[in-house]
Amino acid sequence: MTDIASLALPPALSQALQALSFDTLTPVQAQAVPPLLQGRDVIAQARTGSGKTVAFGLGLLARIDPAQGALQALVLAPTRELADQVGKVIRQLARFLPNVKLSILCGGVPLRVQVESLVHMPHIVVGTPGRILEHLEKGSLELGSLRVLVLDEADRMLDMGFADAIAAVVKFAPRECQTNLFSATFPDEIRALSNEFQRDAIEISIDGDSQVPEIVQRFYEVEPERKLDTVAWLLSEHKPVSAMIFCNTRRDTQDVAAALDERGYSVLALHGDLEQRDRDEVLVRFANRSCSVLVATDVAARGLDIEDLPVVLMYDIASDADTHVHRSGRTGRAGRSGLVLTLCSSREMSRAKVIEERLGQPLRWETAKTTPGRLKTGQLSTMQTLVIDGGRKDKLRPADILGALTGTAGIAAADVGKIAIFDVRAYVAVTRGIADQALQKLREGKIKGRNLRVRKLG
Repeated sequence: MTDIASLALPPALSQALQALSFDTLTPVQAQAVPPLLQGRDVIAQARTGSGKTVAFGLGLLARIDPAQGALQALVLAPTRELADQVGKVIRQLARFLPNVKLSILCGGVPLRVQVESLVHMPHIVVGTPGRILEHLEKGSLELGSLRVLVLDEADRMLDMGFADAIAAVVKFAPRECQTNLFSATFPDEIRALSNEFQRDAIEISIDGDSQVPEIVQRFYEVEPERKLDTVAWLLSEHKPVSAMIFCNTRRDTQDVAAALDERGYSVLALHGDLEQRDRDEVLVRFANRSCSVLVATDVAARGLDIEDLPVVLMYDIASDADTHVHRSGRTGRAGRSGLVLTLCSSREMSRAKVIEERLGQPLRWETAKTTPGRLKTGQLSTMQTLVIDGGRKDKLRPADILGALTGTAGIAAADVGKIAIFDVRAYVAVTRGIADQALQKLREGKIKGRNLRVRKLG
């Protein structure tokens, strides 16, 4: 770790880091930020959760001129969820920079709504390649003044088939634009992308960070017909506050989630067939601890950034070593410990051998046990989510919701969890035992002087 005082950051960025209690830099931040501040192109590889977003966020904010009313920094991300998270981090870092405007442009929102919002051009845009390209071709975005282009989770974007869209976006950018690639892995396709778009790039690879000591990996040989009972046994054995289970197919996510629900777990499934609103609500509930187990496919989980996830369980072994690394990287973030549990049938042993070669050490195999399906071993989550029909467009803020709950409703602040604000909806987690009381009080009272519809989710 490196002290932040060693960086030649603008005072406003140093002030933001201090306000966010950033005392030291992670390895990727310590190595990437200095060349980023110098305007050098950077290609950086480090595991998920290693602090890459703060690294490129500091770099691009240092080059923004708020007095210039033009788009100066563009970040491409694979999913709307990751774009939202990147935007949140950059906004936090920019809190002491005057008049910096940031917009998030992704699918799931009508294009015309976004076009109207771009009448006053933001300084920074974060978005998915397809939607950004739509705006560029329509003329609602203009990159003539662009200073910094960032490709975040570049390997995931290539996996999702965004190569052509990325290439098309880059053609709109000035040749002298600083171009940075950040990725959890360095496949050949990423190096080819670097060679095509970057100039004399500084390469940073935090290899040791991909298998940090805080992450323990255990493998279990389990035949398909015993997997569900083994999952139940592992969850009852470790009793994680939250766990993410990876499946290779949408059907398996639904089957595993249904089986765990029958055993008494607060569980939800995340797959590609969900509508955007349903997907948002699944992620909100998992992040705020009102759902303790999330069962997901790799495609659905791409770009997710879940804080403090103690356990990752692989119902199916990953099809390749890079996917295994990505799945494992969901836990053990920001120096916390993590546990990765992988089920592997006898027919999948060849995949285990590939993963073993990638990890560079023998896999730790343990004996699998089972919990019979008739036993209700699960525990309900400690929190429950309330939905409020009001959001950013209603000028609703987290402080308004917290005040309504702890003021006239008389709910203790300790019983209020995370609050998430969307355009037309807001979500607040409350302790399960007082959820009905909180719901009744909010319905009887007012939020920011208004009567808003409130209901319980799940």
